[in-house]
Amino acid sequence: MNNTSHAHRVSGAGLLIALGIIYGDIGTSPLYVMKAIIGASPINSTLVYGGISCVVWTLTLQTTIKYVILTLRADNKGEGGIFSLYALVRRHAKWLTVPAIIGGSALLADGIITPPISVSSAVEGLEILYPHIPTVPIVISILTLLFLMQSFGTQIVGKAFGPVMFIWFSMLAVLGGLSVMQHPEVLKAFNPYYAYDLLVNYPGGFWLLGAVFLCTTGAEALYSDLGHCGKGNIRISWAFVKACLLLNYFGQGAWLMQFEGQELKLLSTTNPFYGIMPDWFLIFGIAIATIAAIIASQALITGSFTLIGEAIRLNMWPKVRLIYPTNVKGQLYVPSINWLLLFGCIGVVLYFEKSENMEAAYGLAITMTMLMTTTLLSYYLIAKRTARIWVFLFLAVYLAIEGSFLVANLIKFPHGGWVSLVIGFLLISIMYIWLKAFFIKRRLTEYVRLSDYVPMLRELSEDDSIPKYSTHLVFMTSAERTSEIESKIIYSIFQKRPKRADIYWFVHVNTMDEPYTMEYKVNVLAAQDVVRIDFRLGFRVEQRINLFFRKVVEDLVQNGEVDITSRYSSLNKQNVIGDFRFVVLEKFLSYENDLPFWENTIMQSYFNIKQFTASEGKWFGLDTSSVKVEKVPLIIKPAREVELKRIL
Repeated sequence: MNNTSHAHRVSGAGLLIALGIIYGDIGTSPLYVMKAIIGASPINSTLVYGGISCVVWTLTLQTTIKYVILTLRADNKGEGGIFSLYALVRRHAKWLTVPAIIGGSALLADGIITPPISVSSAVEGLEILYPHIPTVPIVISILTLLFLMQSFGTQIVGKAFGPVMFIWFSMLAVLGGLSVMQHPEVLKAFNPYYAYDLLVNYPGGFWLLGAVFLCTTGAEALYSDLGHCGKGNIRISWAFVKACLLLNYFGQGAWLMQFEGQELKLLSTTNPFYGIMPDWFLIFGIAIATIAAIIASQALITGSFTLIGEAIRLNMWPKVRLIYPTNVKGQLYVPSINWLLLFGCIGVVLYFEKSENMEAAYGLAITMTMLMTTTLLSYYLIAKRTARIWVFLFLAVYLAIEGSFLVANLIKFPHGGWVSLVIGFLLISIMYIWLKAFFIKRRLTEYVRLSDYVPMLRELSEDDSIPKYSTHLVFMTSAERTSEIESKIIYSIFQKRPKRADIYWFVHVNTMDEPYTMEYKVNVLAAQDVVRIDFRLGFRVEQRINLFFRKVVEDLVQNGEVDITSRYSSLNKQNVIGDFRFVVLEKFLSYENDLPFWENTIMQSYFNIKQFTASEGKWFGLDTSSVKVEKVPLIIKPAREVELKRIL
C-alpha cells in the first residue's frame, strides 16, 4: 500500500513509472500510423498535412480531453479501467453490464494484435539494412520469449521500463525536431482546416480515419493503469509524451514532403519513421524501437491479466487459476490467458506476416471499447450530479467522434478486422454465459433460515453415537444474508452423511465494488457451536481464504470469543488445537431439470466451460489437504411429475 501511494505522488520516480507502464502502446504508434495513412496513394500536401492535422486533433480530443482530463476523474478508490468504472455505476442500471462486457471483451480481443504489430513494425526496420532478412521468425521468437517470462513476474524488468521509454520518447522528439527544421512548413498542419480538407474534399478521405485512429489506440491504457501511477503523474507525463509524439509525426510529414508525387512503396525506405533517421543511427534506432515495442506488449499483457482478475471477481469470467509471482501489489499472472494471448499473437503474425497487413485489421475492436467507456462515463457523470446539459454534450460529441472512427474502421472488416471481432464475440459469449448462469443460480438456489437448525447442530455436536467428522467443520456459503444458509449445506450435514463436529463455521465472501477492501464480520449464532464469518474483499484482492480465516480465528481466540482446543479429553489436557476441515459443495446440473431452451443452453454451456476451470477449493485459496469437495445436483427447475402406469 505504501509503495502504491508513493507512486501516486507526483515525483520524478512517479513520472518515470508512468512512462514505463502506460505509454507503450500509444508511444509506439509513430512506427506505423503515417505509413498507414499514406498507404499506396501518391504523396501530396493534402494527404500529408491533412493526416498530421487529424492525428493532432485526435490526440487532443480523444486522448487529452476525454481520457486525461475527464475519464481519469472516475477513479474507484484510486483504481481505473472499464471494469472499475462499471463497478462504480452498476447499481444505477442493470443494463450497464452490456457495455462493460462488450468493452472488456473488445479490449482483450484487439490486444492480441497490439504486440504483433508493434514488434513487427520495429523489426521490419532491419529490411532497410538487410533486404532479404526473414522477419517473421524473429518476431515470433521475441513474442514467445516475452510470454514465457510472465510466470516469473516483471518486478525487475519493470524497473527498467521508465528510463528506456524516456530514451524512446526523447529519440522521437529529437529525430522529429531535426526533420521539421528542414521543412518547417509542415507545422501548418496544426490548423484543423487541413483535417477538414482531407476528410471532406480528398477522395476517400473519410475512410482514412481508420488509419488515423491508430494514433490513439493506447488511450484506454491511461485509464486502466491509473492505480499503478496516479492521475497527477499521468497528466504531467502525458504533456511530455504528447509533445514528443507530435514532433515525430510532424518530422515524418516533413520527410514525406521531400518525395511529393511519389509512392511510398517505391522509396528506398518504405516507413517514414525510419526515413527520418540518419543512416548511421538506423541500427540503434531499430534496437530502441524493438525494446519499446516489447515494453508496449508487456504493458498490454499485464493489463489483460488485471482485466481478467477483475472480471472473475465481478462474476464475468470463469474462475481460472491466478498466480501472484511477486509481492508487488496488483502484480498478477494468469496462465490460461498468457497462453491464449501467446497463441493468438503467433497466429496473427503467421496469418498477416507484415505489419502493413496488420494495420488493416488493427483498431476495429478498440473503437467498441472506447464507445462503451463513453457510455459508462456518462452514467458516472450523472451519478456525480453533473449538469445534464454537459453530460448530453459530452455524449453527443464523443459518440459522433468515436462513431465516425467505428464506421471508418468497418472497411477493415474483410481485410482482417474480422479476426479481432470473432475473438471479441467469443469472449463476449463466455462473459455473458458466466454472468447469466450466476444470476440463474442465485435466483433459484433454495435458502433456509439458519437459526431453525442451530438446536439440531448443537444436538448433533453432542451426539456421541455418531463418529466425529472433524473438530472444526467449515462450509463455504453463497448466502448473502447472515440469517440464511443453502438448503444443500443442511442436507450435507444431516442427511448425506451426518457430519458431527465441535464447532460449525459458515464462511461467505462478498466481493465489493471498491478495489482493495479487506474487512470481515463475525456472527456467533451459538456460543462454542455455530459461527458465521462474512469477508468483504475488494474486486482486486486475492481470495486467500485459508490465510484470512486463520487470522480471524486467531483474533477470536485472543478475544476469548471461541475455544479451538480439541474436546477429546486426552488432547484437551495438552491444549492441542482441533483439526479444521473445509467442505466445498461443487454443483453439477441434474438430469431432473425442465428448463426453457435458452436457460438450459446457458447452463449446459456454463458447466461445459467449468470443467476446464479451477476448483472452488483452489479458487478460495484453501489448503487441499483439508478440503472435502462434495458433488451436489443443481436442480434449478424440477421436471413435471411423470405418470407411470403399473401393470400386473
